[in-house]
Amino acid sequence: MSNFSRRDFIKFCGQLAVLFGLNPASTKKLAAALRETTQKPYSLWLQGLCCSGCSVSFLNSTPLGIAEILTKKAPLVFNSTISAATGEKACEIVKSTTNAGGYYLIIEGAIPATMGEACVIGGKKFPDQVVESAQNSLAVFAIGTCASYGGISGAEGNPTGAMSVPDFLKAKGINKKVVVVPGCPVHPDWLVGSLAYAVAFGIDQLKLDSQGRPQAFFSNRIHEKCSKLPDFQAKKFAKSYSDEGCLIQLGCKGPRTIADCNSRLWNGESNTCTKAGAPCVGCAQNPFPGKKATSFRFVEEIETLFPFK
Repeated sequence: MSNFSRRDFIKFCGQLAVLFGLNPASTKKLAAALRETTQKPYSLWLQGLCCSGCSVSFLNSTPLGIAEILTKKAPLVFNSTISAATGEKACEIVKSTTNAGGYYLIIEGAIPATMGEACVIGGKKFPDQVVESAQNSLAVFAIGTCASYGGISGAEGNPTGAMSVPDFLKAKGINKKVVVVPGCPVHPDWLVGSLAYAVAFGIDQLKLDSQGRPQAFFSNRIHEKCSKLPDFQAKKFAKSYSDEGCLIQLGCKGPRTIADCNSRLWNGESNTCTKAGAPCVGCAQNPFPGKKATSFRFVEEIETLFPFK
């Protein structure tokens, strides 16, 4: 049972309206659109080459609780990490939803383009499932850096041919609007806010930047809202992780990474990487962590010493 009150709900809608640059009168319209209604489009969440971290992050959604989101505000029919359905029942849900169409398709993880059997749903290779589900969807949400850009799965030498969702759909000639929401993991607000806005006003009204990211969340660099910005301006740089000062000389990628982490905060609005004393690793930027940084080439080197066959 959710403890989410009507007051909390209106507050959430007001925050969402401000976030997307809407006037105060839009709060009521947004609230009305997000109330329970049978006309609301469902969401189907598929997972490819991923660690399920974005699904877990999604469970930490605040202030709009996960129970409210899943069952009432933006109904989610399936997610293999969260859903109670398994086996044949789960496969039937995916199949019937895909056949019916008219839903938002959420994809977490990269697509194994050249080794479809690396990820299978009910006996169907994941790339084939993505093609079928994307064609019948209203729009596609690429959730997390793996889905957005390839991420760790897309590192050099991966035999699965891991691709980002936008690149895969383009290669398959599927012309659907793709909302790119990077992050490793994705911040729950970035997904919930974008999805709620799409449900309320329509996917075509969601403003995206040149990379397909929601402008409401991806317009400023991490560096601009960092609590250590005064240290940077004063040229006070930390030499080790225990030092006070800006972390740029310790590899902080805040000046190059676009996301609102330092104004939004994580873990129930309690902290961020830089506020906690750790450099920004640039998990929401492209490429992350870099195709060579996590290269799979070591597999080839090991195979020469210890043949797999």
